[in-house]
Amino acid sequence: MRAKVFVFDAYGTLFDVHAAVRRHQNAVGPDAAGLSDLWRSKQLEYSWVRSLMHVHRDFAAVTADALDYALARYPSVDGRVRAPLLESYWTLDPYPEVPAVLAALKSSGARLAILSNGTHEMLAAAVKSAGIGDYLDAVLSIDDAGVFKTDPRVYQLAVDRLGAGPSDIWFQSSNRWDIAGAVAFGFRGVWVNRAGSPDEYQDLKPAAVIATLATLAKVA
Repeated sequence: MRAKVFVFDAYGTLFDVHAAVRRHQNAVGPDAAGLSDLWRSKQLEYSWVRSLMHVHRDFAAVTADALDYALARYPSVDGRVRAPLLESYWTLDPYPEVPAVLAALKSSGARLAILSNGTHEMLAAAVKSAGIGDYLDAVLSIDDAGVFKTDPRVYQLAVDRLGAGPSDIWFQSSNRWDIAGAVAFGFRGVWVNRAGSPDEYQDLKPAAVIATLATLAKVA
């Protein structure tokens, strides 16, 4: 029996994208939640728009661009927080269950990988900070495809690197749009619906929906 293959999105799935602002909440002030939400939404929007235009800009630059926009929209926030916020984004906190889940999957003989919009450097820093590197067989960046998710060339990176067919790969993401892209490619998508959001993309259903990664082993 072949070992199971689990591929994880990074930002929002393994790493809490709002941790950067939370670390500097006192400096950011009362608009911290709004700033963090806008930063994230613009970061994703910029990645999609650039993919459609075929004008690539790496995720570190897109992340900085999105923060600049968010700071402009929230002039009450002191612009001097820009540098520490960007620095913190490279070492985001993992969700509490992540290390134990990865350890258990690895001990069961599964192969594990990350497939992310993040640059190689961003992902290396995040993985090291979270202390999860020993559990991973591969850390894959869209930089090697030159385009962001949900372009099929991104998901192909996992197939090529891990030597598994699409239907053999369990793909976990908290982003429903990412799950839609993965399912369209042929992966078994597991939507980590941390926010309890309503479903979308009814024609591209996930194989399972879970509230946190802690229950992944029960559905895969």
